[in-house]
Amino acid sequence: MAYAQPTDGDPPGWRARFKRPDGTWGSRSGFNTEKAAEAWGVEQEALIRRNLWLDPREAEMLFGVFAEEFMDAVGPRLEPTTSAKYRSFLDNHLLPQWSSWPLAGIFNSYVEIEKWLSELHEDYADSSVASIFSLFSTILGAAVKARKIPANPCAGIRVTSGEFEIENLVATPVQALRASMRLYESGLGLAGFVLGLLDFYTGSRWGELVGQQRHEYDSEARAIQIREPLKEIGGRLFKGGRRVDTSRLADLGHRPTRPVTPRRQGGRAKKGRTKTPAGTRSVELPPSIAVFYEELIDSHSFPFILCSAEGAPLRRSNFRNRYWRPVWDGSDAEHTRSAEVVQPILPTFTFHEGRHSHSTWLAEDGIPEVARRARLGQKMKGIARVYDHVTPLMRRQILQALETRWIGSLVALTPSERTKLGEWFPHLHATFRDGQLETAPRAIAISSPLND
Repeated sequence: MAYAQPTDGDPPGWRARFKRPDGTWGSRSGFNTEKAAEAWGVEQEALIRRNLWLDPREAEMLFGVFAEEFMDAVGPRLEPTTSAKYRSFLDNHLLPQWSSWPLAGIFNSYVEIEKWLSELHEDYADSSVASIFSLFSTILGAAVKARKIPANPCAGIRVTSGEFEIENLVATPVQALRASMRLYESGLGLAGFVLGLLDFYTGSRWGELVGQQRHEYDSEARAIQIREPLKEIGGRLFKGGRRVDTSRLADLGHRPTRPVTPRRQGGRAKKGRTKTPAGTRSVELPPSIAVFYEELIDSHSFPFILCSAEGAPLRRSNFRNRYWRPVWDGSDAEHTRSAEVVQPILPTFTFHEGRHSHSTWLAEDGIPEVARRARLGQKMKGIARVYDHVTPLMRRQILQALETRWIGSLVALTPSERTKLGEWFPHLHATFRDGQLETAPRAIAISSPLND
């Protein structure tokens, strides 16, 4: 039972003594009266009985030590990409600032946290600051659950102003086609052309497309099977939880895969799975786009369909800087080695905004939301998740709408552009000759500023 103990000093004081949960005795000095010391000790033992007491010694643990313990605990359950992102945030932002701080010190330093956030905003975009701060808050939330500190000091802190939000760009079908043609001419050839079209006509993510292998194509349904997207972690490529050895690509051969359901995945499969369970899906290609994709499959024998001339999977940063940005932003003789001035198509347009464009096209065409979300690998929210379902009719409507947009993009090309496209792909001459372009809906053939 708690009691008070006199202490030496001038003036003399009192020390409270109480029994900790492990049976050892704790104490605190500095009380002026015996009654005050004993009351404080009794209060500590009451908190212990109600399982509300926090040991002050635990709060002295350094943030850096606890953060590493947290990563060791949750790391095995994280996706490799998420683990790499957390490691980067810790090494570059959290540990340099807070590593030597005791958890109790952070808990009592609201103003220091606000100052640190302001410094981050000076160097990084709002989205980056929000991600860094989210991990910081998650670690301190774990410290609360581990009974190191009484509450999360990040609670209630406003990370971004919310006043300025970048609006995503939406490209038209003819802009998508022109960009794909430029990718063809940039040195990527057919693979670049097909990748550009798939970005807009499937709405799939980068890793879902460049990770496609020939055995993942359903030739009967003319659909790509999105099961194991390609992931790049620390400069290394992974497919299905296995590292891709780019020196042995020609020897990989066929690796059969069973249809994977979101509920039944083993350890390695979990590491190579899609971003969400809903992301494991089959995406049907519009008939005209499927022709190009099948032509690409037949053009080489490498396991990855969308690859370089050597068969290596495309890397996102190299593709973006070397091909994607010049295609959309254009160039002039002053900043390039070429004397030719290339007009921009849609400056700053990103590969991921092709996914936004795909969804927007389908919304404009009246496709039900449940079908749009299923195609993008997303789940419905609320009660619609229970009662709304995708039907064969909806899937046919999607393909018809996308096929109409493809024909409309051909309509919007200039005669010289159509001639060039016909030289690359002779099978298009039948489309031009049969008069399909003249009967295509003009509303779909929205032209870009490059139209003559």
